[in-house]
Amino acid sequence: MNGLKGISKKKLLDMYRMLTKIRGVQLMIEKLYHLDEMKTPVHLCLGQEAVSVGVCANLKREDFLFSNHRGHGHYLAKGGNLNFMIAELYCKETGCSKGRGGSMHLIDTSVGLMGSSSIVSGGIPLAVGAALTTLLKRENRISVVFFGDGASEEGVLYESMNFAALKKLPVIFICENNFYSVCSHISAREPDSKIYMRPKAFNIPSKRINGVDVLEVYLKAREAINYTRSGKGPFFIEARTYRWRGHAGQGDEQKSKYRKMDEWRRWIKLDPISKYEKRLLKSNILSEKLKQNINRQIEYDIDKAFEFGQKSPLPKKRDIMNYLYG
Repeated sequence: MNGLKGISKKKLLDMYRMLTKIRGVQLMIEKLYHLDEMKTPVHLCLGQEAVSVGVCANLKREDFLFSNHRGHGHYLAKGGNLNFMIAELYCKETGCSKGRGGSMHLIDTSVGLMGSSSIVSGGIPLAVGAALTTLLKRENRISVVFFGDGASEEGVLYESMNFAALKKLPVIFICENNFYSVCSHISAREPDSKIYMRPKAFNIPSKRINGVDVLEVYLKAREAINYTRSGKGPFFIEARTYRWRGHAGQGDEQKSKYRKMDEWRRWIKLDPISKYEKRLLKSNILSEKLKQNINRQIEYDIDKAFEFGQKSPLPKKRDIMNYLYG
């Protein structure tokens, strides 16, 4: 059966599974976080799932990926191990960062995730450096970095874009514009919020896309990735999306104090998963039975991952300084 917009049925269903998986994991973290067993700050990506899924569905395992503090979706969409990610939230030795990094410092080089950083815009120059390495070594891989609208205000982004353009580096900049830097709306921070226009100063092609439509993200990211992989240099994507929860932790008790509730409700209605699900059902790509089977398997995998994380051992005191460099 042909898929939507020339995308195979398998790819469409794989993206649905990943969207559902990331959403389920975020909800379970939120459900259990109050128990204070996850000894790490968490930044949930509820509402933003379509960006990581649509982009990473185009990437190869060997492609480099750099993430930020809100990186659970990036890690899983790149093929990361769910058990290892949850164990990392519990700071266990079996975690993807051996329990030393926590939620904001996930790393798994086996799937190309070269690290995530709690420093705003911290991953951007690293992604450019990795792209320079691949260029010098003549490797057929690209480097992708995710960052938020707050990071678009940091000078290192512009230094990095300038260098990437000069050297025609195989790097793609993905700005997940969710409109808020902690509690500050972008309109209170920037006189012109057209982030996608700024790379044009460096002759870097750029696009603004609908970040809650996984099909649009997938197709636009595919264009960018093909462009960069062909040796033409960097590309910039501004994906407009929305985080449903607060900056960090569970829920968002303060949302009515810094968000307009009409705005919040409008974005909630644009749920990237429910809209995509309805589209797949209407096109007979997804059936109710298959949907139930997918959800059942994902719920099982999530339960087992949290059981794995909770039961895994903590790092031994004598080994606590292992894997640390300074």
